[in-house]
Amino acid sequence: MKIGPSHPCASRAAVLALLSLAYAAPAVCADESGVQAIWKEKKVTFTYMGFTAKYSCDGLRDRMKEVLLQLGARSDLKVYARGCSNGFGRPTPFPGVSGTINVLEPLGDSAPAPDAPPVAAHWSNVEIRPKGDPLKAAGECELTEQIKESILPLFSTRNVVYSSTCVPNQLQVGGTKLSADVLIADPQPGKPPGVKPR
Repeated sequence: MKIGPSHPCASRAAVLALLSLAYAAPAVCADESGVQAIWKEKKVTFTYMGFTAKYSCDGLRDRMKEVLLQLGARSDLKVYARGCSNGFGRPTPFPGVSGTINVLEPLGDSAPAPDAPPVAAHWSNVEIRPKGDPLKAAGECELTEQIKESILPLFSTRNVVYSSTCVPNQLQVGGTKLSADVLIADPQPGKPPGVKPR
């Protein structure tokens, strides 16, 4: 009995379809078990150093905001571009960002401070990758590695999975992957997730 596609193009089409699905949007899988957490303020200081992809100051700032929000930072984050030797809109040798974010930490057995009420949250598996073109994701391999080293430790995480075949100036589709379970605030009625309660 013959198993599999009967035409050579069919297997190629299937692979392309799977790749397009894999890179269509960041992967997020929710864990419904509830967690009591509190918001903690953290300082962000990050400088990108890479050869494969080049970023402008505003481009890196916008990408880092996406990543921080994806990892569960509260929506009132303040992130500013720095190291803009070539100005905005043009690639800069060592662009960076700095600012402050609020992240969730499990409450555990300790009682929360009176001015820091507990927040209902859940663990959610997040994969860090840009939306869209798989080649763009491949170009971000150095940035992904630096996010793992410098940004991920700011968050409460578990089940971190990282693999990379990153080689400067070489694009390898699917060669770099970073995922982790992170704490995400449960949505409040009438408010988007991550908005500070009043």
